[in-house]
Amino acid sequence: MAGKSGQEKNLSRRSFLKFVGGASLAGVTLNLAGCGEPLTADKAVGGKGWMPTQYNIPGSWPTSVRGRVPIDSVNPSIIRDDQKCILCGQCIEVCKNIQSVYGNYELPIKNEIVCVNCGQCTQWCPTGAISERDDIDKVLKAIADPNITVVVQTAPATRIGLGEEFGMPVGTNVQGKQVAALRKLGFDSIFDTIFTADLTIMEEGTELVKRVKGELKKPIPQLTSCCPGWVKFVEYFYPDLIPNLSSAKSPQQMEGALIKTYFAEKKKADPKKIFSVSIMPCTAKKFECKRPEMVSASKNIKDSNVSPDVDVVLTTRELARMIKRAGIDFVSLPDDQYDQLMGSGSGAGVIFGTTGGVMEAAVRSAYYLITGQQPPSALWDLTPVRGMQGVKEAKVNIPGVGDVKVAVISGLANARTVMDQVRAGNAPWAFIEVMACPGGCQYGGGQPRSSAPPSDEVRDKRAESLYNIDANAKLRNSHDNPEIKQIYADFLTTPMSEKAEELLHTKYTSRAAELVAKKSGSQLS
Repeated sequence: MAGKSGQEKNLSRRSFLKFVGGASLAGVTLNLAGCGEPLTADKAVGGKGWMPTQYNIPGSWPTSVRGRVPIDSVNPSIIRDDQKCILCGQCIEVCKNIQSVYGNYELPIKNEIVCVNCGQCTQWCPTGAISERDDIDKVLKAIADPNITVVVQTAPATRIGLGEEFGMPVGTNVQGKQVAALRKLGFDSIFDTIFTADLTIMEEGTELVKRVKGELKKPIPQLTSCCPGWVKFVEYFYPDLIPNLSSAKSPQQMEGALIKTYFAEKKKADPKKIFSVSIMPCTAKKFECKRPEMVSASKNIKDSNVSPDVDVVLTTRELARMIKRAGIDFVSLPDDQYDQLMGSGSGAGVIFGTTGGVMEAAVRSAYYLITGQQPPSALWDLTPVRGMQGVKEAKVNIPGVGDVKVAVISGLANARTVMDQVRAGNAPWAFIEVMACPGGCQYGGGQPRSSAPPSDEVRDKRAESLYNIDANAKLRNSHDNPEIKQIYADFLTTPMSEKAEELLHTKYTSRAAELVAKKSGSQLS
């Protein structure tokens, strides 16, 4: 475009679309609602393009410009490239209708932009304008320092997502290749977060048993606490239910604390020179590792220079970029094995990566913790809590206790509905699993993008892969993991011991003061 000065001016895609959004050029009307048919009052949002198909009514934003969610410049999880943003409103669709965050607080904001860091907007953004905050260089710097021991852990869901970034079929289990790639990248020790998923079940399961038996004066139902997006959602919108949250940390944070204590002790390494990295399917994990309470290792070793238990979180997509940048032929890599000590896990730990998996794993070990007997094989295939439905429930009969009712939720709009029931005292369940992302961690905000919006077909394939790993595992129960038995014998003593409480449990606080809850009938301006 020639300006008055005769010099060309660059016009960004977003600026161009804003300029012509409401105009008709040569008889052609520009429609920003999607790649399909234009919206009409009697037609659902969607068509043949990428706009959501699950809503029966059009979105509330004008077709030409739908807007976008606000993202804080200091958000530790996600960023937006304004040059790529086309103001299509997809991020609003997911944040408002799927996660029920946007639109449930009044403007103006107080001290922070309300965000649970789930990153689902990165999955729904059709142009890639919203992405995770890139922390690769921090990790490469640590690896390059010969005085630093760089330890990495990998979450269950990353092994069935990473391969997609290299053209492999959806749901391919690339566990061995992922370990081999991390070894080539220069990580000193490589552990499996499934180990601490098993540990979480022991701690969280023991807490549940104590609540059910009345030995722990905390309310029922017990709510899972391994999803940081969900925990932050409770802190914002349901602070009165914080006592219902399990005090058990997430597997990531448990492993981080143990890397700088248990691992350091066993390897006679200086914990102050350990750099702890985790590979996660989740952008909220980047927020979680920065929470001020997640410094248990420093407190344990009485380090005056407090450091986080997990120094850096990389998403599955970031790891893929690291591998590509290093020129590693991922597909041709021979399989490698995790390091021992905190490198083995059960099938129960694997299914943490999908909705219902935490509940299924917990029920298996809760049965054992209550009865002292191995769970029946029926609990190895707890079908009522499997699948992509937003809310599921089951009833498990445990000798000595009777029927224990449990519920599983994915997607925070679904959680809001159920939490309103809990708040009203109408919840029949003893234990509720909640994951912020629909489908669970396997379609977290840091996983490879498959479509915008995401499809259940992809979620189903990834979940099926995790269940297959569980079905073929030598160990199906968290309490049978020999490394779990060893860490209790050598270091933690028993579940919920003083040592375990110090390193593996935490407390949460209300964030309600950071927002003004939306009143009935009011609108955001």
